[in-house]
Amino acid sequence: MSSRVANELSRRQFLISSGIAVAGACLAPSRLFSQEGLVAIALKESANAKVTVQKLRRNITVLLGAGGNIAVLTGADGKLIVDAGIVTTRSNVSAAIAGINADPIKHLINTHWHFDHTGGNDWLHQAGASILAHENTRKRLSVDTRVEGWFYTFPAAPAGAIPTTVFQEEHTVHANGSTLALKHYAPAHTDSDISVHFTEADVLHTGDTFWNRNYPFIDYSTGGSIDGQIRAAEANLAKVSATTMVIPGHGEVTTGKADLTLFRDVLAEAREKVAKLKKQGRTLEEVIAAKPTAAHDAEWGQGFQTPPSFLGWVYQGV
Repeated sequence: MSSRVANELSRRQFLISSGIAVAGACLAPSRLFSQEGLVAIALKESANAKVTVQKLRRNITVLLGAGGNIAVLTGADGKLIVDAGIVTTRSNVSAAIAGINADPIKHLINTHWHFDHTGGNDWLHQAGASILAHENTRKRLSVDTRVEGWFYTFPAAPAGAIPTTVFQEEHTVHANGSTLALKHYAPAHTDSDISVHFTEADVLHTGDTFWNRNYPFIDYSTGGSIDGQIRAAEANLAKVSATTMVIPGHGEVTTGKADLTLFRDVLAEAREKVAKLKKQGRTLEEVIAAKPTAAHDAEWGQGFQTPPSFLGWVYQGV
């Protein structure tokens, strides 16, 4: 089997097992475009989502398929986890974490506030984790928060799910023989996005500032924008070398700059084409009909975001 075919099969398996992707696949085109009901469907479908465990470098493992990608750092200081998945994946995520080794759960970092990355906060806190995040993640989780793109208002999270330690721009964590450099992005996917760089292993978790071979959702309700997503993509490119292993918010783990560059270029191309059409006075419906992202739609439009919904987010921001 060629590496290209193997990668495609692996990608399809990820999409099938991802609760959010399953939710998207269940929606008729009109409902998928509006995103109406997506959160409820994602919560339901994720209960049976397969969680794939992938060993990375040193003492770092990634869990794929529980919503947002989850990183686990093991060692004498107890397990440190980056992102918590969708709440309904608890049983499968808990089993996957326990299957890595017997280290207790001690720390949790959220890359941003969305439900597919913080849904497990409460049960992980109950399991022993202290929670660290950007101050805007605590802000969003502490109150009822509306995401217009999903037609959904998230109620304030329970007390145990709220990060107890927050920072503004940069923060450093030392755990299990590793140094973790945390850095806030300017508003990008949301206003709460951070990166987590495991410096000795040179593994970078980008959260949802990078979606590998998937069109991203952009949450304008909580500070996101297409321009911010592109700026974050540029920031990620500036951080990595040819050997940096990158954990995206969604999609397969990758190494080096190629997939990050492609993500940046796809977003920049879409923005340029949609802005030009909008300046000509084209309506959103006319922009969608023009198919400005057609060259990428067959591969990139099969997950969380369809081409029409992605074009809607771009159109809103130009």
